[in-house]
Amino acid sequence: MSLIDFSSDAFIVAFFLYCFAFMFYVIAAAGKKWSNRDPLVHEKRWGKIAFVTSSLGLAAHLTFFFTRWAGSGQIPTSNMYEFMSFLGMAIMIAFTIVYALYRKTLLGMFALPLTVIIVAYASVFPQEVQPLIPALNSIWLKVHVTTAALGEAFFAVGFAAGLMYLLRVVDFKGKTKEAKRSQFWVEFSLYSILLIVGFIVAVFAFRAAGYDAQFDQEKSVIDTKGIESTIKETVNYTLPPIVKPYNSEVVKFESFLGMDSAVMEAPYWMNGVNSGRKLNTVIWSIIAGSLLYGLLRLVFRKPLGAVIHPVMEGIDPDDLDEISYRSIAIGFPIFTLGALIFAMIWANIAWGRFWGWDPKEVWALITWLYYSAYLHFRLSRGWQGRKSSWLAVIGFVIVLFTLVGVNLVIAGLHSYSGV
Repeated sequence: MSLIDFSSDAFIVAFFLYCFAFMFYVIAAAGKKWSNRDPLVHEKRWGKIAFVTSSLGLAAHLTFFFTRWAGSGQIPTSNMYEFMSFLGMAIMIAFTIVYALYRKTLLGMFALPLTVIIVAYASVFPQEVQPLIPALNSIWLKVHVTTAALGEAFFAVGFAAGLMYLLRVVDFKGKTKEAKRSQFWVEFSLYSILLIVGFIVAVFAFRAAGYDAQFDQEKSVIDTKGIESTIKETVNYTLPPIVKPYNSEVVKFESFLGMDSAVMEAPYWMNGVNSGRKLNTVIWSIIAGSLLYGLLRLVFRKPLGAVIHPVMEGIDPDDLDEISYRSIAIGFPIFTLGALIFAMIWANIAWGRFWGWDPKEVWALITWLYYSAYLHFRLSRGWQGRKSSWLAVIGFVIVLFTLVGVNLVIAGLHSYSGV
């Protein structure tokens, strides 16, 4: 067995250990109400089991990372599969550090599913080792990507604690305008998470069914001499094409629920790599996520926030607010080094300039400015509690768009990482 194959096995082991750890954290937090033991004893016992399991998952994840590095000869952060895998591992590292500081078992019930979702999302992308392009073959790739991801991982833990705070303090039985507004936005946050889960479910379901569709797309390209020519590329779909590529012809189309052709064509102005297929994926994510959300609402017969809220009883909201702030305060300087300073050094070496207004660079700057504003409002204006938690939640949405939306939707120098 090669090191690459061994690393893939370690990755699968890590994923399942994270899933088990999440279940153990749920038992520790929610099961104490139905336990015959002292609730504190129950939570401590299952919390310890959950933390040991998640630590074993992290060990397996580290094994995956270093064996893949050794087997490929390059740091495994050069494409979406490798980077999202590394981000999941970084979130576990950040969670382990924060957990060691605060010993809040319930935090694992929110941090672990975030890791599971990101690891599952990574699995959607091609897992083959891809050779590095010249711009990526630099020591600065290692320090830039790893430190940026670690900073984002602490933002993720801050997001988890912030969302927990909101689920703890929002009055889900309130009928006032303010209460209903808070209920709506908390519910929308949970719905947004389910959209990502829906994307993963849809991709794996159709992949298991062996669905395949192909289109030939004609594109106009301009060479270095300014001469325009037309090329034809084949675009493969693994989800039924609701949206087909712009200016394309069908090569293969498998019927699905009576749908024998695409509903619409992608807009001409979407010029990212395989933009039509990606728009199609976004639509399927909304469909699958909405169906999943509707199913959960049907099962529980009330908003998901109201389902989770009782589990949060007994935890001090001030502790959650403190954890969210401290996590972001730790992540901010790390992110500053990785996403800005080291990134500019690498950009100068790779492309001969420190800054070029590439979409990824712009959104990294937006992320940095946003968290700078978060810390300013927190420290100078006294924004704590709900205001601070909402900022933490919104901030991680910006991080996710920077990681996913920019790589997969907007064309730029970082588009290679979406391949």
